[in-house]
Amino acid sequence: MKKALKIQIILILCFCSAAYSQKNYPDYTEKDIDLAYNAFNEQFLSSKEKIYYEKSGRSGKVAAIWTQAIFLDVAENAYLRTQSKKDSLFFQKILEGNRKYYDNFNWDNGKVWFIYDDIMWWVISLARTYLITGEKKWLNLSASGFERVWSGSKILKDNGSYDPVSGGMYWAWNQQRPEGTPTPSMGKMACINYPAVIGAMTLFEATGDSSYLKKGLEIYDWARNNLFDKKDGRVADSRHGNGRPAWKMHVYNQATCIGAAMMLYKATGDKMYLNDAILTADYTKKMSGNDFLHFENGTEQGIYHAIFAQYIIRLIEDGGQRQYLDWLRYNINAGWANRLKTGVTSKDYANPAPEIEKIESYDASGIPALMQVVKPVSKSR
Repeated sequence: MKKALKIQIILILCFCSAAYSQKNYPDYTEKDIDLAYNAFNEQFLSSKEKIYYEKSGRSGKVAAIWTQAIFLDVAENAYLRTQSKKDSLFFQKILEGNRKYYDNFNWDNGKVWFIYDDIMWWVISLARTYLITGEKKWLNLSASGFERVWSGSKILKDNGSYDPVSGGMYWAWNQQRPEGTPTPSMGKMACINYPAVIGAMTLFEATGDSSYLKKGLEIYDWARNNLFDKKDGRVADSRHGNGRPAWKMHVYNQATCIGAAMMLYKATGDKMYLNDAILTADYTKKMSGNDFLHFENGTEQGIYHAIFAQYIIRLIEDGGQRQYLDWLRYNINAGWANRLKTGVTSKDYANPAPEIEKIESYDASGIPALMQVVKPVSKSR
């Protein structure tokens, strides 16, 4: 009897320990969302060029071209959250700054654009901008960018990202000798295949052109059979030729898989896509082995959380999967609680942010991005 009681007490203690293992952080508020986003922009956005820099104080190099599209997504989400004229003008200034900086989005400029996925991230953002503003120039640029990626450049004479023989999308052409590339041995990365689906489906939403839906369905099918673990929800980083998938998982690949699946689910109603998205989100939640979003320390990799914000919300809202909200809010609360005095946050949400010199714009973007799409507790009731 005593032994049974002892076991029962131990089980109760274990249960209580597990239930209260998370550290409590204050809930972020609407005011905090504005503070976080303003701090991010004050440190990293050039007031003159309207381009984001890698380092605080708008110093060092300009942030990578593809990440500028993600920063635009965050700015547009801020506008969608507030519906204010100020935020509308703000994202449009960022868009114009990028247009001027990147040769008016001349997709045939082989120095500005040298990797297919760099173009595709912008294809997505430009099509989305059209959906927000109704301005045809952004839709036209998005459509021409998609065609350039899919079929190649008549000026550079690359073959395009799409492989009509074996399926899927190549990541890059040979920048030095573009004619006739990519070759069959070159890589087909998740970071072009899933964004290609998202790009196609955003253009489908914008135009109603069924050819985009067909392309989205085809590329997703290839990615599902070549880059996706249908049992666990892992997304492989790449596959080269007939080789095995490279099972190195990154949060942004998990994110775009979710986004691609949800856009197809919304368009077709096929629950296979919803189930894929749930499986992928569940795996992403487990990647770190703790309560926090997994992060990596390489340059540009800090922006993965901002990309995750963009697509996990589609699963929550379009798929009705609200079970992720508490986890996301916990991450936001932790990251915000561990901010610098200036309001700048970093990507390791469980620990205090390092000094500002060690935080790149990529690393600082995650919390502001998540805040734009995940309503605080006080607002959600």
